[in-house]
Amino acid sequence: MPMRGQLAVCAALLAGALPALPAQPTPSVHGFRVVASFPHDAQAFTQGLVFHQGRLFESIGGYGHSALREVDLETGRVLRERRLPQHLFGEGLAVAGERLLQLTWRAGVGFIHALDDFAPAGEFRYEGEGWGLAAREGQLAMSDGTAFVRWLHPVTLAETKRVQVRDGAAPVKGLNELEFVRGRLFANVWPSNRIAIIDPATGIVTAWLDLSGILPVVFRRPETDVLNGIAYDRAADRLFVTGKRWPRLFEIELAPALR
Repeated sequence: MPMRGQLAVCAALLAGALPALPAQPTPSVHGFRVVASFPHDAQAFTQGLVFHQGRLFESIGGYGHSALREVDLETGRVLRERRLPQHLFGEGLAVAGERLLQLTWRAGVGFIHALDDFAPAGEFRYEGEGWGLAAREGQLAMSDGTAFVRWLHPVTLAETKRVQVRDGAAPVKGLNELEFVRGRLFANVWPSNRIAIIDPATGIVTAWLDLSGILPVVFRRPETDVLNGIAYDRAADRLFVTGKRWPRLFEIELAPALR
């Protein structure tokens, strides 16, 4: 058999031997219903948001303005605050045991704070940028603005693996604030009004939450920035969202899928 024919046969055999990858279903798209609206510091550049055992914590960004806060949900009043050094830009936030873990943007350093009083409890290092952070049952997920979620060891905080987040075959870039909600990983996608709902085991986007229009025009100012901030109250099954320099924080429910 001529060489060209042999190559054609081999290619055909290989094609038959390799199973086709299953097509991923198109993610559903959900709207929202506002359950309640609460005051929020309109100067707070929200980078991380956590609700834990009745307490609301927030990581604020901006050079010279970055801080860790405990905030009263009902009034928006700052109950406790620890400022970061002026050369650091605060980012994602998560509760792990009795610790609050806070990322910074480009410094490659994260801070460990005591949960009860914000006392310094250590630091940890990571490569590249820090954006979002979320914790559940001994798992820590971290975003860095790309399409990848990093998984960190719950004790050492060392990176153990990375999973690419995809909508079908397309990588989803700009992953920002993270939160585990009912077994899924929710991720703000910068700079949009959408939240990706992700299967944490595979990185596949199973649904989208479209929050377009959630902040009424009357509340928008020139300094109002993008949607960012997701917190989940596991005890009461409540979901909260806000944005950078937004004057309101919202409790929401997902509406039935639009498609």
